[in-house]
Amino acid sequence: MSEDFKKAGLLVRTVAKILDFIIIVAALEIIPKAGFFAGFAYLLIGDSLFDGRSLGKKLIGLKVVSADTFTPCTLRNSILRNSTLGIGYLFYKVMWFGWIFIVIAAIIEFLILLGSREQKRLGDEIARTIVIDSPQLKQEA
Repeated sequence: MSEDFKKAGLLVRTVAKILDFIIIVAALEIIPKAGFFAGFAYLLIGDSLFDGRSLGKKLIGLKVVSADTFTPCTLRNSILRNSTLGIGYLFYKVMWFGWIFIVIAAIIEFLILLGSREQKRLGDEIARTIVIDSPQLKQEA
């Protein structure tokens, strides 16, 4: 790994994801009929926006990059890395089952991230991405 990049810690990644979920919930509330689909689209493609940063990651100063080339997250990579959470989101409307599925998916992702030496969650493994934290990124945001 290049010395310019430092892997993002668990706490800042969690805060960035919470900010993204706030944006998704806002879409659900502000746009009653299309909000579900707008939130789903943002969840899937958010990490390909702003040169590999969702709005939450941009605010915190994180960036999703390819684990192999360190290039910013592409649209394809963003969809792949967030598909695990996206599947849970699709079941959101199914009372009880959907809510339990989302919680289980989030817990599994969190546990894999906790146990990973490379600080990767399941979505990162699927898309071959990593989340980096860099002082340079915080100055750009």
